[in-house]
Amino acid sequence: MRSRAWRTVTIGSAGALFLLCVLTLKGVAQSEYMSGQGFPYGAFDRLPATDVAVQGGVIHLAFAPGRIDLPKPTIEEWVRRSAKAITTYYGRFPVKSARILIVPSPGAGVQGGTTWGYRGGAIRIVLGSDATEDDLRRDWVMVHEMVHLALPDMEERYAWLSEGLAVYIEPIARVQSGDLPAASVWSVMMRDMPKGLPGPGDRGLDNTSAWGRKYWGGAIFCLLADVQIRERSNNLLGLQDAMRAVLVAGGNHEVDWSISKVLSVADAATGLNVLTSLHDSMGSKAVRPDLEALWLRLGLKHASEGVEIDPTAPLASTLAAITPIR
Repeated sequence: MRSRAWRTVTIGSAGALFLLCVLTLKGVAQSEYMSGQGFPYGAFDRLPATDVAVQGGVIHLAFAPGRIDLPKPTIEEWVRRSAKAITTYYGRFPVKSARILIVPSPGAGVQGGTTWGYRGGAIRIVLGSDATEDDLRRDWVMVHEMVHLALPDMEERYAWLSEGLAVYIEPIARVQSGDLPAASVWSVMMRDMPKGLPGPGDRGLDNTSAWGRKYWGGAIFCLLADVQIRERSNNLLGLQDAMRAVLVAGGNHEVDWSISKVLSVADAATGLNVLTSLHDSMGSKAVRPDLEALWLRLGLKHASEGVEIDPTAPLASTLAAITPIR
């Protein structure tokens, strides 16, 4: 039995607190769809849902009461587009049946997301009443949350792996499905990955509560694993193959696994020991990889408008294998 009722809140604890305060101050009826015993499954049980077919499963899409300017078919298409990115990366949707609850909130944009698995895959997305189609086209939250469905629930101290995978895989999956240009993804990674480097007193990924280390430190772990697997397999395999194997073995978010089982199943798929070895190195110790040197090896250079890609770099073929240039 899983002891945790939730897995991730992409807006972060401070953002969630702010959002709940806004809902309380404005007397928004949707506040009942933000928490409560047995949440979010009770909300799904009492709301009508629309079935959205996806590769390998079905999504039951429900809407909490409240105003959303966007038509529901537009939101359904956003869900399909996000699911396509996930199925492109993983080969199929992570769970046979998932429930997605859209909760309207004052303001614009996609304001946050949370994923559960203890009574089946479920995601709540907080969507601004004034959100536009452009907001949905640029959104990363829906795909981020769907990535969580493809990993077993683990002890909270290993949340860095869950969040790191979601941060790393989300943009790559969107590139692979044709929704993002590769250069824009690497520009963001080059800008933000340093937030995941250890600071003074750091005791490794397994022992951190810092936001940057949990999200971007986990993403650094994933990047290093991907590059090492591809280097050692001559680009025949990558982190994508390892994580697909976890899913094939039944390791979705509806089950509990230890981190050692997750990593060993993933490593077995590549015939290498990359993930377990990296965890042995980075889990309990502060490891500070030279990101600038890695960018250069991959053929990534800072430019005035994002990033330049050098096709002659030593690991340029690895970069192209992770995110095909479109």
